[in-house]
Amino acid sequence: MEDTSYKKIDWVIAGIWLVLVIFGWMNIYASSVSEEGFVFSLKEKYVMDLIWVATALTLGFLILFVIPSSLYPTIAWPFYGLMVLLLVAVAFVGVEVNGSKSWFAIGPFRLQPAEFSKIATSLLLAQLMSKYGFSFSKFRDALRIAVVLALPMLAILLEKETGSALVYLGYLLVCYREGMTGWLLVIGLLVILFFILTLVCSPFVAVLVLLGMTGVAFGFYIRKPLLYGILTAVAVTLLAFLPRLLQLDALAPLNRFDPATWLALLTGTAAVVLALVFWFQRRRPLRNLMLGFLLGLLVIFSVEMVFTKVLKDHQRARIEVLLGIKEDPMGVGYNVHQSLVAIGSGGLTGKGFLGGTQTRFDFVPEQSTDFIFCTIGEEWGLVGTLAVLAAYLTLILRLIASAEKQRDHFARIYGWCVAACLLMHVLINICMTIGLMPVIGIPLPMLSYGGSSLWAFSILLFIYLRLDLDQKKYQ
Repeated sequence: MEDTSYKKIDWVIAGIWLVLVIFGWMNIYASSVSEEGFVFSLKEKYVMDLIWVATALTLGFLILFVIPSSLYPTIAWPFYGLMVLLLVAVAFVGVEVNGSKSWFAIGPFRLQPAEFSKIATSLLLAQLMSKYGFSFSKFRDALRIAVVLALPMLAILLEKETGSALVYLGYLLVCYREGMTGWLLVIGLLVILFFILTLVCSPFVAVLVLLGMTGVAFGFYIRKPLLYGILTAVAVTLLAFLPRLLQLDALAPLNRFDPATWLALLTGTAAVVLALVFWFQRRRPLRNLMLGFLLGLLVIFSVEMVFTKVLKDHQRARIEVLLGIKEDPMGVGYNVHQSLVAIGSGGLTGKGFLGGTQTRFDFVPEQSTDFIFCTIGEEWGLVGTLAVLAAYLTLILRLIASAEKQRDHFARIYGWCVAACLLMHVLINICMTIGLMPVIGIPLPMLSYGGSSLWAFSILLFIYLRLDLDQKKYQ
């Protein structure tokens, strides 16, 4: 059986990993090679990446054929504890790179604990959620998962690595698969919506949208959506024109309040009324709706404080450029502007390997790491970028489909964790590169330069391949 076990390896997953790694090295070479051509020196990124690839292959072989899969549930807790300690330690003694203190320097090599923390978190989540009797309806179980996710996120934020912290939100998809209510995902999306509305438009517009959504939801709750939809639309429209109506000559003498005061009076009154409804209402869905409205108001009126007091100057600038509040193509918007130029110049089939001018002449900063997707776009064109996206999509869907077939709960949950990590990295990196998200610095899995990233994703994938292999041996 041992002699033929390699036949049961999921070669589709392994093959996509290998193709991405090789293609990644080709683009790293294209973005960093000098006019002299290939030079074997540890100072060259393409040489270092070859070392990372060789060691990643070695790690993959050891995980698949040497290290027993029974080890992973056992080491989940100590490995997680070690990674949290390293995440906290690196914030104080680590090397600062691009404003982020998230690297340990070991001679010429650098190690980023945030990348490996995803392995530890995935193993621990799989270990906790695969226990008999686990349920998100139990407060103790839900709290434990929340703490497991929060500790590394907070430690990574302490390092000023916002991008790596956002990846942890992908684990909510795993939690949803394992029984967490979907309302938490809806709430998260609504928080983002109201944050953007408040910044781009005004708190007044955000409150009107919140009132409209609450009225429509109430109509559906009492099974009169059409009636309450019409009433809500009329009420919101009247409130929207109220500031202008009060500026008419006939009404201006009676209006002693500015728009901000009117907003405070209207929302304050609504909040008090709804708070009383919430207090005396015994029907849980209606109480939750009222509570949602109050929390929405809290989010809207806390945006300014978060934006000005919590976010750093460069973070505020990137968000303002992204949302079109400010234009700064030569400042914080320079990276994205040059990235879009590079991708657009590639056309349908690209300029060819080593033919990219934006790439060869270093117009795009970090083009071998965070912005490697623009290198692909310029040299391989639309065809190349679509092929990369297809490879990632196939890999993620294959992981999910494979995980769903697992009889062992630990293997299933871990497979979902790997898919969630990949999804978040790909989504954030590519959206950042094409200007749909702020520039927050996050690698593209298996393609971006960096030993920590390549090792971490390789270990993540090969652990799952070994878990999957062991399950197939006994089927």
